[in-house]
Amino acid sequence: MTWLIILGVLLVMISPALCLRPSPRERRVAALRKAAMAAGIKVQLAAPPLHDGPRLMPRYGWEYPNDYPGPRFVLVRDQEAGNVLEPYRSGWRWRVEPLRHLPEGVDQRLRLLLERLPEDALVIESDRDAITLWWSESLGRDVFNDYLADFAYLKKHLAGRPDQPTPRLRSIRELRDLQ
Repeated sequence: MTWLIILGVLLVMISPALCLRPSPRERRVAALRKAAMAAGIKVQLAAPPLHDGPRLMPRYGWEYPNDYPGPRFVLVRDQEAGNVLEPYRSGWRWRVEPLRHLPEGVDQRLRLLLERLPEDALVIESDRDAITLWWSESLGRDVFNDYLADFAYLKKHLAGRPDQPTPRLRSIRELRDLQ
């Protein structure tokens, strides 16, 4: 009987530690985020650009170089968008269209990427700083690596195409010549 009491006390002491162990999903997401950050992707929890969307959602951002900002656009899945928004591709709608048309190669690569993205990918957003994927992290690290080349291509070919160009800084010599 004494052994049962000792065993019961030990189980009561150990049970909180067992509850603190990460679940399999938490371990998968941690490995995914670690691999993404190692690949130079900025991973954050933030409020997505959705109407009545979740308060916080993971965002994976491929940052444009500082001297080469990107265009502004937002693509949203049909289930998160209203019928008022203009369709772009089957299952996706423009919430914010780019002011200039995307180059043909970029447009084609973006369309192919949208067909392959998992169902929990809700928003693709580009602004001056980065191209961003908002999703619920349903994939593992190995499957996610298949998308890295597509996003790297988009980042490379959209960088330097801002909707509003940044004014160029003038040298002292140019300022003197203007006077």
